[in-house]
Amino acid sequence: MIAISERRELPGGLILRRATPADATSIAELQARAQSDPGWDTPDERLRVWVLDLLTRPHPTFRPEDFVVVVDPHTSAIVSSMCLISQTWRYGNVPFSLGRPELVATHLDYRRRGLVRAQFELIHALSAERSELVQGITGIPWYYRQFGYEMAVELYGARMGYAPHVPALKAGEAEPYCVRPATEEDIPFLMATEAYAGARSLLGCVRDATLWRYELVGRSLESCERREWRIIQTPVGEAVGYLAHPAPLWGNTMFITAYELQPGVSWLAVTPVVARYLWAYGAQAAPNFAGEQAACESFAFGLGGMHPAYEAFAARLPRTQPPYAWYMRVPDLPAFLRHIKPVLEARLALSIAAGHSGTLTIGFYRHGLRFVFERGSITEIAPWEPQVRDTGAAEFPGLTFLQLLFGYRSLAELRHAFPDCGAGPEATVLLNALFPRQDSCVWHLS
Repeated sequence: MIAISERRELPGGLILRRATPADATSIAELQARAQSDPGWDTPDERLRVWVLDLLTRPHPTFRPEDFVVVVDPHTSAIVSSMCLISQTWRYGNVPFSLGRPELVATHLDYRRRGLVRAQFELIHALSAERSELVQGITGIPWYYRQFGYEMAVELYGARMGYAPHVPALKAGEAEPYCVRPATEEDIPFLMATEAYAGARSLLGCVRDATLWRYELVGRSLESCERREWRIIQTPVGEAVGYLAHPAPLWGNTMFITAYELQPGVSWLAVTPVVARYLWAYGAQAAPNFAGEQAACESFAFGLGGMHPAYEAFAARLPRTQPPYAWYMRVPDLPAFLRHIKPVLEARLALSIAAGHSGTLTIGFYRHGLRFVFERGSITEIAPWEPQVRDTGAAEFPGLTFLQLLFGYRSLAELRHAFPDCGAGPEATVLLNALFPRQDSCVWHLS
C-alpha cells in the first residue's frame, strides 16, 4: 500500500498524486468528456458543474485533495482521475464510516495502462487512514470487481407511468394537499421524516443538519446532482411529507428520486397529488439532462426496488425498471462484523436460536470467519483458517458472503445461484437469524 502523501511515478513516467485546487478546471474537463453518455466530443456540462462544485465550493465532507490524479509530465495534462467522498452510513441503527470512490475517468489515449488500479490503491489507503470500514461505488457492470468489490446492495430501480395514468381531479374538486419549495427552516422536519422512513431500509446514509443544508442550498443550480426539494402540506400549512426530483427531464421522463410521508399519513391520499405535481412539472421541464429540448412522455417514481408508493399507486405504474446494484468492499470483514454486533445480537435474540451457545465457522475456501456464541451473546468474531478438507459449517465462494451480509440475497437464494455455496442445518438456522434478506434504498452523499 502506498503512502497517502506520496507522489508516485508510474510506468511511462506518469505521476500519481493528490489533487490541488489549481487542478479544478483540468479535472472537470477530463471528467465532463470521459463521463459523457454521448461520447468524448460532447462534454456533460452538468457533470462538469458537479465536479467543480466538489473542487471549488464548500462541501461538508469533501476537500480538493480527495481527488487523486495521474499527470503526464510531458504535457502537464491530467490524464486520469478519481475521488473519495467520505460519509457516514448505518447498518440497522449502527452508524459506520464509508468511503465512496467516485468519478473514475481516464483519457481515451491512456486507457489499459493500470492507471485506475494505481489510483484505487491510493484511494483505499486514504479510506483506511480515515478508519472507513466499508467502501461503496456505483458504476458499469463487472468493472469494479477487479478491485475487491462485490455487487451487494440494490441501486435505483423505478416504477413508471404515462399520461393516461395521471389521475385527474373531479370537476370542482380541490387538491387535498399542496406542494411548495423546501427551505432551511424545514430541515428539522426533513430530518425527522427521513429518520422515520429509514426503518424500511437496512442501510442508509446518515445526514445531519449541515448535510441537509448542503442538499438544499449548497449545490450549483446546474449541477447534475442537485435536486428540487419540496414539502407536501395540507391546505392550512401542516407539513406531511417531502419529495425531491431533478430540475430537468431524464430523457423524456420526469423522475421523482425521494418521497416520504410522516407516520399516520395515507399514501393512498397523497400519492395521486404527487403524480399530478410531477406530471405538471415535467410539462415545463425542458431541456433535459442532455441539453436537448424534450417533451415529457412519462413520469417515474425512482425509489428503489420496494417503496410504499408502489403499492399505493400500483395500477398507475405499469412499467418496472429493475434495480441495479452497488459495488461494496469490506477490507476487514471481522472488524466490520464486530462493529455491527449489536444488530446481529438483537436479530439472534428474536430468532429460534435465542440464547444460543456454540461456534459457527464460515469458510471462503482459502480463509474464513469464526463466530463464538455464549447464551445469545457474540463473544468472538475472528479470522479462521480452514484446514485441509475442512471448509467450515458454511461456505461462500469469492465475495458472495457480502450479498448475505448486506441483505441483498437470502442464504437460500445464494445457494440456488452458487452450487459451491452451502451450509449445514445448524449453520443455516444461525445465518438466517443473523443475516435475513432485507431491502435497502440508499440516497448517497455526492
